[in-house]
Order: sequence, then structure tokens, then C-alpha cells
Amino acid sequence: MNKTVNIKPFKFVPYLKSVLWGGERIAIYKGIDTDQHAIGESWEVSGVPGHESVVAEGEDKGLTLPQLIDRYRGALVGEAVYEKYGNTFPLLVKLIDAKRDLSLQVHPNDELAMKRHGSRGKTEMWYIIDADEGASIYAGLSQSITPDEYERMVADNTVMDVVARHESHAGDLFFLPAGRIHAIGAGNLLAEIQETSDITYRIYDYGRLDANGQPRQLHTELAKDAIDYNVYGNYKSDYEHVSSGEARLIKCDYFDIRKVVVTCACDIDASQCDSFRIIMCLEGAVEVVDNFSNVTEMHRGETILVPAATSSLHITGEATLLTATM
Repeated sequence: MNKTVNIKPFKFVPYLKSVLWGGERIAIYKGIDTDQHAIGESWEVSGVPGHESVVAEGEDKGLTLPQLIDRYRGALVGEAVYEKYGNTFPLLVKLIDAKRDLSLQVHPNDELAMKRHGSRGKTEMWYIIDADEGASIYAGLSQSITPDEYERMVADNTVMDVVARHESHAGDLFFLPAGRIHAIGAGNLLAEIQETSDITYRIYDYGRLDANGQPRQLHTELAKDAIDYNVYGNYKSDYEHVSSGEARLIKCDYFDIRKVVVTCACDIDASQCDSFRIIMCLEGAVEVVDNFSNVTEMHRGETILVPAATSSLHITGEATLLTATM
């Protein structure tokens, strides 16, 4: 663990993705002036091939995230992370604005994804930033079904009858391990942190047509073997709600997510953490000063990547942040 290399935190150019279910909130939320409409996703930090994040400023401006990792290696992502993932960044971080319901989906686990696609699977989490009155998140099964029953229910358009619906509110948290059936309902603005994988099996899409007037492709058979058919008691994740300071939201094999509420100032000790740290500013604005005296300003809707070589952060201002490490 090398904590002596001075690398300033990075900001990236967001990849704004227009989709048929997208809304108009992301540009306003991020303070971006754009003519682009129906923006459903802003990819904040991405190593997905074809959509790699590009450094927005500083001496490394213009480098893609894989190029950045190749330049700084373990000092950027952490020695153990670099040894396992190489120049592939292990997390994909997004903002999502659903003006309309998203399709019902499931993602394969690592084993199945590697067998079928030569790729990692996708475990993810959602933190609700804002939700319209009556908005919903769909996650998990509300009753037990068999794989054959699932296939029949997709065919007769009744599969949503067995998907658990949860009314969503700002601050709600949903952990979605690979295999859990899920969909984002209309009216949700949320932060998504996931494994770096773009493999999605679409199960149901309300009979919608694509831009060419064709029904959107479903992956009924592929999803059949990927779904976790168990029914669980609670699909909404509980966590300690703090008015100031830090609270852990989720820790799993793929990420460690925390919420940090800054009311004036706070310090983050990264001296024992051999990992990069992603910081998303969900509300407010802060100034982040690292142990090398590098100063980074953040406002609502911005995301930064803090190198693993950073040993401490002093944060001042008033804001709600999400942090992610490995």
C-alpha cells in the first residue's frame, strides 16, 4: 500500500444517455447546459468498453479511465484491486432518471456471466435521491414461483403480478444481488453503483416498441436460469440514518458503500484502505482537501475518483455524499 504518491482526485466527463424512458431531471440536477433530452442515465465513472470515462480537467485531461489506470496502477485503484482487475475499473457509477417505468430485468452472477459472455456478472445497489409521490421500485418476488411458471407468466403478460412492489422515497436503499428480479418505476431519480458489466436480461417491457416500431427484445430463456426464485422478507435495505457523520449502507464482495452527511466539516481516514474511493455529491456543495493539500470542489450531481494513494480527506461545507470503495 503506497500512500506517498501525490495524485489529485479526478473528475470525468459524464456520458449522458438518452433512452425512451428517460426524463429531464439529470441535466438540471447536475447543473449541465445541454440540448439533449430524455436523458435516462449519466454514467459518472465507467470502464465499460466503448463508454470509458474521460478525464475532464488537469494534466491528465483527455485520458480514458483504463489509460489512467495504466499510468498510475495500484497508486490509483489499490494494489490488490489492480492485481485482480488490471486496467479494468471494477465499478460502474450512474445517475438514473426514470420518467417512465423501466423494463423488468435480471442480471447473471459472475459464474453464469463468465460462462455465457466471458464477462463479470452484475450486483448493484440503488440509493433514491428523489421520488415523485406514489413512485415505486420493483425488487424481488412477492410469492414463490417455479422456472416453468415464470416462463408461462412472461408469455401471458402476468409476470408483474409476482414481483414485489415498494413505494419509494428519498433516502431509500435497495441492494440488488445478481439474480434478483427488479425494475425502476417512473418518478425515481437515483444513484446506482454496480459491478462493471453491461449484461442485462430483459424479462418484460409492457409491450413497448423501440425507435423502429418493433417490440423490444426480451431474454426470457437466458433470464430463466439467472433468476433467484427465493422469496425474502425485506427487499428494502435498512441502515442507520445520521444527521451528521458517516453511516455504512452496504458492504458486499463487490463494494463498500457509505453515506456521509457533512454539516460543517468532517475527516475521512483512508490510511488503512488499499482502494480508490468514489465520492458522489447528492446534495449541497463541499471542498475536499487531501493529505497532499490538493483541493477539489464538488457540488450537487458531481462525482470524483479519489486515488488509493490518498491517506486522508478533510471535507468542509454542507452536503450529503455517497462514498464507494472496494
